[in-house]
Amino acid sequence: MGYLFSSPIFLIGIAFMAIGWLVSRTLKSKFKKYSKMHLSTNLSGKEIAEKMLQSHGIFDVKIKSVSGKLTDHYNPSNKTVNLSPEVYDGRNAAAAAIAAHECGHAVQHATQYNMLQLRSALVPFQNASGKIINAIVMISIFGGYFLFNALPYNLVLYVIISAYSVITLFSLVTLPVEFDASNRALTWIRSNGIVNSTEYDSAKDALKWAAMTYVVAALGSLVTLMYYISILVGRRD
Repeated sequence: MGYLFSSPIFLIGIAFMAIGWLVSRTLKSKFKKYSKMHLSTNLSGKEIAEKMLQSHGIFDVKIKSVSGKLTDHYNPSNKTVNLSPEVYDGRNAAAAAIAAHECGHAVQHATQYNMLQLRSALVPFQNASGKIINAIVMISIFGGYFLFNALPYNLVLYVIISAYSVITLFSLVTLPVEFDASNRALTWIRSNGIVNSTEYDSAKDALKWAAMTYVVAALGSLVTLMYYISILVGRRD
């Protein structure tokens, strides 16, 4: 049972951790670079968010400043666009891109974008699946030999595969949600004269690298799922 979390899956994890680190590092580098590109309109992230929401007829969403870096997100449960200080007060291409992107999620929510609704419905299942995987990993590390010997081998495999199926589905559904929010953001900031052509290209590049973090997560989850399925199929042969 110990080989469920032995070398192959360990190497997969290390590989995607390395890729994720490179993407995250590139994203931070891009954000730092485009944060120095002052907007010709001199609008702050907060002001851009306010304008985008108003132009879409959304007046019940609050814009808040939250601590941290790259902590920006939209919370559909309390209808808040949460912007990090650098984005909230920033008057640059990076701040414009991220502020508009998070408002893109608010527009998705207001228009009942189906993939966002599906993603929201999957959140509790995603959270539960993550806890299950974490519990199995901990049990496997600490005294797993004795406990797993008392359980049917295939049962553990089915539990792992079921949990990773939910996690993978959530990751895949997240992709169109994020890409759509970016497309909405880029279309709006360009058509409303928020950015000039140079600033637009920078905003587009920043959002591309932000989206890559979700792509890496989805691929990592999918590869891990296929690995455990291959173990189960191999045992049946």
